[in-house]
Amino acid sequence: MMKTKGKNITDRTIGSVKRINRYTQTGNESRSRGFTLVEILIVVVILGVLAAIVIPQFSQASSEANLNTLLGNLQTVRSQIQLYKVQHNDLLPGQAAFGGDVAEAAFVDALTNDDDYGSYVSKIPENLFISDAADRVAVTCVNDAAADAAPAGDEGTGWWFNAANGDFRANSADHITY
Repeated sequence: MMKTKGKNITDRTIGSVKRINRYTQTGNESRSRGFTLVEILIVVVILGVLAAIVIPQFSQASSEANLNTLLGNLQTVRSQIQLYKVQHNDLLPGQAAFGGDVAEAAFVDALTNDDDYGSYVSKIPENLFISDAADRVAVTCVNDAAADAAPAGDEGTGWWFNAANGDFRANSADHITY
């Protein structure tokens, strides 16, 4: 310890000098400290960057889920059409005679309300890629024997069925090849 004029420095009393912490107290008065504008802006920017990274992944997952639902619905309906054919001597749902035309209402009725075998599907599934909710379950039936007959994707219905060859497809522009 240092000595000055007979006394140790540590033995001295410094009086009423207080150490001031500028963040918690100023002298004898206390004040609460809030966030500064800069701190708030930094937090908002960080949250914005995180949102920009995460949100596109969720929208992509939603589109993939809709596509997987569409593919599952296509597989289900196609398999039920084949089952109908097996149980009805190669007649397609809604056909009165082999090679005959099929109307939309007869097609839907044959798949959902068969008197002999029960329903093949409880209802026609929705094509989630059709914007008008009323048209998502509607079916466009065509009777075109051309091998290249395919939906144009603009018939305004969710599904497309060709009674000439039993082809059942999605009727949305980006999904007619499925």
